[in-house]
Amino acid sequence: MSATYEAEWRARFGEEAGLAPDLPDVAWLRQVLMRRTHRRYADRPVPEPLLRLLLATAFSASSKSDFQQASVIRVEDRLRRDRLAALRGHRQDNGKLEGFFNAAIDAALALQTFILAAETAGLGCCPISAIRNHADAVAEILDLPEKVFPVAGLSVGYPAVAGHISMRLPLEVTVHTDCYDDQRLEEAVDAYDRRRDARYSLPRDQQRSPQAFGYVLFYGWSEDKARQATQPEGQSFPSYLRARGFTLG
Repeated sequence: MSATYEAEWRARFGEEAGLAPDLPDVAWLRQVLMRRTHRRYADRPVPEPLLRLLLATAFSASSKSDFQQASVIRVEDRLRRDRLAALRGHRQDNGKLEGFFNAAIDAALALQTFILAAETAGLGCCPISAIRNHADAVAEILDLPEKVFPVAGLSVGYPAVAGHISMRLPLEVTVHTDCYDDQRLEEAVDAYDRRRDARYSLPRDQQRSPQAFGYVLFYGWSEDKARQATQPEGQSFPSYLRARGFTLG
């Protein structure tokens, strides 16, 4: 059966797909194109066998040089979970940049594999990167040893309400051939801003740092991210890594 994925592509990118009509109809590809983040969950526990299966699937992801340096900590203790929520909210020298980089990539691969597997099983997920802003506190709560660092948290459960599909940048911005080419970047990002705003416009009260930048009539994604970047997160993370034995040399 042929498929154009037109509806799913438009939901994700807000523009026509421009794909050949004789592509194979792969349900999983449609699901990934339509995937969304969920932040509210029904009062329904995830069965333990299903969770174990999803974790096994996550750790079946590719691993840099087969080092398998990623770990998952299941936080079931209510006190520890509450403390984390309050923040938002053979021995070898593995502290150099390569060791850090390998572990971070492995964790990211396992994280995304788990998310895709969980969504296939009807669950919703939400990665929580803000834990890196409180790495010392997270390490104390979870008893992390030396050369172990938090990459992201992840909430998972049965969605209480349907999430929305977050529109992504067009492939002309994110995919390059042979060499990096940003000659039409400004034009493409502006068009993306307009498409995204037409679908879900950020209200005036969500404009970041108006005391520094004021309010603007058109507040698109690029303006929001530019303002966000002026207040970078995770500034304490490098000192945490150094204190935990990473020289990054």
